Formats: sequence, C-alpha cells, structure tokens
Amino acid sequence: MCRYSEPMSEIPEITALDHLVLTVASLERTMAFYRDVLGMEVEEFQPADGSRRFALKFGVQKINLHLAGQEFRPHAKRPGPGTADLCFLSVTDLKAWQDHLDAQSITIEEGPLRRTGASRPLMSIYIRDPDGNLIEISNQI
Repeated sequence: MCRYSEPMSEIPEITALDHLVLTVASLERTMAFYRDVLGMEVEEFQPADGSRRFALKFGVQKINLHLAGQEFRPHAKRPGPGTADLCFLSVTDLKAWQDHLDAQSITIEEGPLRRTGASRPLMSIYIRDPDGNLIEISNQI
C-alpha cells in the first residue's frame, strides 16, 4: 500500500514546473487560440537536433507544442490532442475575462465557481481550447 502522507527520508526536492507539453492536432489553430484568446507569446525555437519547434510563453513558464503524429522524443506514452486539463492563474478579474471571451466568441462552459488551488482558494471559469483541452482561468481569493 502506498502512503503519500508519510515523508520518505532523503528525497530530492522539486521546486517548480518549468514547462509542460501539449500534443495538438493543428499548430496554427493552437498558437492562434493561446495567443489571441489567452494572451500568450508564441516562440519558435530549435532544439539540439535542429528541428523547428514552437512554445507558448507566459510569466516564467512555457507550454511546448507537439504536433500529433510528429511528437518530439521522448514523449508521453499515449500523447494525444484534447487530453489535458490546465488551470491558469490570472490577476485580471474574471468579469473582464468573461467580457473578453464573449468578444472572442468563446463559450464559458462553467463558472465562475469556487475551487481549491495549490496554495489558495480560487474562483474559476472553464473554457475549451481547439483540441478540447479543459482550460480553467482562475483568480486567487
């Protein structure tokens, strides 16, 4: 039986999330959505193998993009579009987000709803990206 609440001795420490990867059906649609709807910066970069890659940058984090069927190795065991559930924190009031999303013709699936965040309670709204990933936009409360 695994007991997550009992600390093990001498475990190395994880301090932050640097990036995560989304596998997408269309790089263009995904980049346009995250840039135009969520305000992220699109970055093109070249890894050591010389291939052309794309990432979405915000704050000090980024989301690397893999095109379905052309995933950069190594990758998840079963990568696929629409398999993520992501929560983004925002200092912008959710009412402003609702107005912005309405202007962009983006449907809010749920919210505002009170949720539990990593460090504080949240007030959240939920939308979907072009692949159907669930996107939670939250204010800490």
